[in-house]
Amino acid sequence: MENFVLYEEIGRGSKSVVYKGRRKESISFLAIICSEKAKRAEVTNHVRLTHDMKHENIVSFYEWYETSNHLWLVVELCTGGSLEAVISQDECLSEDVVRGFAVDLVKGLKHIHDSGIIFSDLTPAKILLDGPGTLKYSNFCLSKAEGENLEEFFLMVMSEDGEVQEGSENAPGRNTKNLVWGSPTYSAPEVLTGGGSTFSSDLWALGCIIYQMFSGKPPFYSESFSDLAELILRGEPPPPRQNAAPFSEPTLEFCSLLRGLLEKDPKKRLTWDQLLSHPFWKESLSVVEEETPLASRSAEGGRGGPARHVACSRPTPLTPDDPRAAGNGGQPLDKSFRLDNVAELRPRSGQHGEMRAPLFLLSSCPTLGKSSVAKDADAKTAQPQQGVSVSGVKDVASSIKELIYTDSDLTVTPIIDNPKIIKATPVRFDPKTLSVPAYSAEKLVSLSPADWQAFLQQLCSSLDSPGGTAAVTRSKLNLLCYLCGTASHRDAATRLTNSPLFPALTQQLRAAPNWDVRAKAMRVQGLLASHCLELEDTVPVTEAVSTYTELLRDNFRNSKLKQCLLPPLGELLYLIASQEEKKAPPGGLWAVTAASYTVITRCLQEREELVVNHIAAKTVEKVCSTQSHHAKAFITGDIGPMLWCLFTHSSVDPLRVTAISALCRATRHSPAVFQSVIDKAGLPTVLDGLACSISRVQQHLLTLFAALLSSGVNVQRLVQERELVLRVSRCLESPFPAVRAKAFLVLLQVLLHNREMLLLCCNSRLVMYIERDVRKAVPGREQPSANQHLSRCLQLLIRHIVRELPAVLDDILAALGSVAGRKHPSTAQAKQLKQCLPLVSVVLQVLTSQIFRPQVVTEDFLCKFGALLNCIKSVESCETSLDNAIGQMASEELIRNTLSAVEAITQHAVLLTPHYSTVVDFILPPLASLAFSNNVEWRIISLRVLSEVTLTLLGREEEEEEEDRAPAPSSSLLALITNTLLPQFGSLLLDSDPLPVYALKLMVSLTEHSSLVNRLIEESPLPPLIFQVISEHQESPLGATMQSTMALLSNLTGQKDSALQRLHGEALVDIICSVLFKAAALYSEGEDQALVKRAHSLLLPALDVLHNVLRSTSAVVRQALQAQRLESRGEVQTAEDLLLLNKPLAELSSLLIQLLPGRDLEVYEEAIQCLSLLVQLYGGEGLACLCPEDLQSLACVLEVQSDPRQQRLLLRVIKRLVSMGGSPESAFLLQKYT
Repeated sequence: MENFVLYEEIGRGSKSVVYKGRRKESISFLAIICSEKAKRAEVTNHVRLTHDMKHENIVSFYEWYETSNHLWLVVELCTGGSLEAVISQDECLSEDVVRGFAVDLVKGLKHIHDSGIIFSDLTPAKILLDGPGTLKYSNFCLSKAEGENLEEFFLMVMSEDGEVQEGSENAPGRNTKNLVWGSPTYSAPEVLTGGGSTFSSDLWALGCIIYQMFSGKPPFYSESFSDLAELILRGEPPPPRQNAAPFSEPTLEFCSLLRGLLEKDPKKRLTWDQLLSHPFWKESLSVVEEETPLASRSAEGGRGGPARHVACSRPTPLTPDDPRAAGNGGQPLDKSFRLDNVAELRPRSGQHGEMRAPLFLLSSCPTLGKSSVAKDADAKTAQPQQGVSVSGVKDVASSIKELIYTDSDLTVTPIIDNPKIIKATPVRFDPKTLSVPAYSAEKLVSLSPADWQAFLQQLCSSLDSPGGTAAVTRSKLNLLCYLCGTASHRDAATRLTNSPLFPALTQQLRAAPNWDVRAKAMRVQGLLASHCLELEDTVPVTEAVSTYTELLRDNFRNSKLKQCLLPPLGELLYLIASQEEKKAPPGGLWAVTAASYTVITRCLQEREELVVNHIAAKTVEKVCSTQSHHAKAFITGDIGPMLWCLFTHSSVDPLRVTAISALCRATRHSPAVFQSVIDKAGLPTVLDGLACSISRVQQHLLTLFAALLSSGVNVQRLVQERELVLRVSRCLESPFPAVRAKAFLVLLQVLLHNREMLLLCCNSRLVMYIERDVRKAVPGREQPSANQHLSRCLQLLIRHIVRELPAVLDDILAALGSVAGRKHPSTAQAKQLKQCLPLVSVVLQVLTSQIFRPQVVTEDFLCKFGALLNCIKSVESCETSLDNAIGQMASEELIRNTLSAVEAITQHAVLLTPHYSTVVDFILPPLASLAFSNNVEWRIISLRVLSEVTLTLLGREEEEEEEDRAPAPSSSLLALITNTLLPQFGSLLLDSDPLPVYALKLMVSLTEHSSLVNRLIEESPLPPLIFQVISEHQESPLGATMQSTMALLSNLTGQKDSALQRLHGEALVDIICSVLFKAAALYSEGEDQALVKRAHSLLLPALDVLHNVLRSTSAVVRQALQAQRLESRGEVQTAEDLLLLNKPLAELSSLLIQLLPGRDLEVYEEAIQCLSLLVQLYGGEGLACLCPEDLQSLACVLEVQSDPRQQRLLLRVIKRLVSMGGSPESAFLLQKYT
């Protein structure tokens, strides 16, 4: 493995890190995966399934190695990221792109299945893209051979792993079900109900991924597992829809493919033959020359030759008995992944078998984070911000200082008998030969003063007994072993420490001729100091410290003796420091010489043994957790680099945690300690420490950065470091609240001093992480302290970003204002534009967040945003040219982000209505201008936004009028509609798709609540154009255009004073009949549920139009009847002409009768009202005699209808039909129910 060189980190999982690497003496770049041994079973499974698998759509495996703590896999390098990241960035993909990606997925999955392997846990995160954009399957950790029980294989790996310790995470006894369970979001129904994964369940997951590529989200999603399982088992996936560009509608072939793959019954789900022959592919899966699956897995030199077949042919699962599965020598093909002995597949170890040998060489070139290359174009020299509010900074800074160090940061653990440092030898004593009564610790605490004094006298005399005979030594050792047991009791230890026993033990350190006695005395004294709760001023503790210091100095080269001396010395120093912190005397109670601190600091040197290093680091950690002057005695120029050296050079995790914890606590007393580490080791090296998988290390490192930034030491240099922001942002993915809280705190301090880093933070998904953690906080429930700390950090960060956003807008407006009307900005202006304009994406991300949006949208913000829209209008109309300064792509991105941001605001009516006038005066005018831009994308977004806004504002006016309140100032809005929008609608309606549908949706919004707008449209040249659009889209009745036109006609015909004469002149009756016949047929006969829903969306507005026309006609007829009594011939003639004009509507009677038995209440109510009006106006015309189907429908409705009013209405309809010449059957029906 020394043949590989590691470069930057390119990926990270919960227990693994992926590096970019290179094979030495070549330019062959590879991906090198470093995985913890806790994943041995999963990694072994991946290797056995992929080590012989070669295919263009599968990540190639090369070799693997084992070190003392990790497993290393060398695999093919894929630089394009994951499919999950592509979907997240693009939100949704066009159908052609989906098809291209899906072809790669189908080819790869077909090869996997042909090899007899079930992928099992197929998710977008496990699909990678190489440089040219080819999709490749990776991570076969949860895959399995057909018919195999993966749990049994995992247990076999664990049981045969000689390094597995009982009780460890990988112990064979642990529940392997947690290992083999994959992502439920992509699990098939049969898998969720307890069945194993199969080839068919892989095809279900494939369908989920294809659906997600198109719509941006999986077909079934819920944060609750029970809700998700219910959706997958019983729910129907929503029709695939795109909520972002390119806004394309799915084709029928695409919907058919998804239905086939997402069929809940695996027996009815698409097979490979059906999948490959599906019309969606459009011959993308062509016949190619490819090596057969058998040849690709057979032994070297086998006879498997090329065969001409479809790239994804029918699956042929292989079994050991299949003769096709034999390669050279007749070995079964499955031998490579159906192992009888796991030892057959083992990783290589270090060079010459040495597990601790260095396996990789680190590159000395500067490393770039995985986002750096993509963002080089946006790199800029950050300058100190001058616009930051000083008072605001001070307010936030004081709150930050309270949050930097938490109780968990200052937790202390024992130095002596700490199993993470050295395993303590158990102590036993013989009560029969004990020279004092063998009282228990509880008994010692409760002894009377007289008994206590007697016990102490015996104790001290036994210790002070002269003579060096073996019997005396054994007696003293037995006594000291007894004291070791009682010293672990806190109350007993406190009483013994404040007694003559303590100086007697110190005397034993000096005078005892036997080092065993001395060692036991040291242990007793260390245990007493560790458990003592209160130390009296008269205890000669400084003498003990001096004694230990002298012994250490005299025996500094004796490592074993230092391991005995250092723990009690450390406990005594912490006892002194903690007691002085508690009592806070002016000059201190116990004076400790500098030599004591110096000798401990010397033990931190790298040449010492690890145990000695660990004890010394633990001493520094404990003492520096106090706020006494003793802690400051450790603060020297070398303490930081020495602790950092222990952290970076040690391979023992507990020592690394202790070293970084000690550094963190020392920095609490002096930030210069950490600054000296950065100066000596370099910031990139320090930042690499954040990649450590140990959460405590991440927490302490983040605390160090927070403390350094809070102190103001070198702050301007730190806040310019993009890599700092990127590394800290990755810590927000940690499952530990304490780590995430510290990461938020560091980012907050960076943003306080450098506003431009807000863009990098948002691009690193800061807003998403904030939303996630805010949602996790449950209101009204008491939270753990870690979550409370996280909530406080989040509140500070949210408050700061809310305060910063108006200033961000000011910067953008200032940059755009400086080049307003200019075609060629200066160099300085171009630089300012490049710095400020990308911040529009920050505004967009904040406004799309439900956490920030309500706090950000104020009247002042809307005014500034309106000014930004005016600048965008100037840029789009070429009055201001930005292309020369920032490029065309950046200019288009500016416009796109701005329009998306205003769309995010307008989708929430509650934010707009309090600022009615501001929206009308500042937001709508530039939007109306952009709606008629030359750019189709800007026009679509602007029309969509205008639809939302006008619907909200006009609805508010209508509510105020109904409540008799003073109407809102609508003259500006009316003028905008009359002068700007209406004159331009004609060109939009005649434009190519999809513009007409968005223009129609806007017209629907305008006519929904305003009769005045209805009259304006009726009197304008628009009605003929509306009917022209309808005639052009007759072939696609279920399209959005037809639905919008019907909704518009419903609004136009629904007004009380609607002028229907003009609409009649445009063949309104013929259109009503045509649309209703088509919609009713699709609604009644459709088998596809999605198709029925779309037909329902068209049927309701069409019935509403019919109802409005019939109701208007009925009103005219009633007026004519009244006028006839008054002998007014004109009105009678008008009514007769209208009845004659609408007579074709009578043919809809039978259709309306057939709609009545449906279960949809809305359809029934509209249909019965229309039918009632029709029979009133035309009787039985169109129904020469009721056919049996009509009679059956009416009878069925009468049977199930329980509402008396509806029954009477139905009977009146039937009676009217019978009286106009109905059949005998209809008369019988009427007689039966009356």
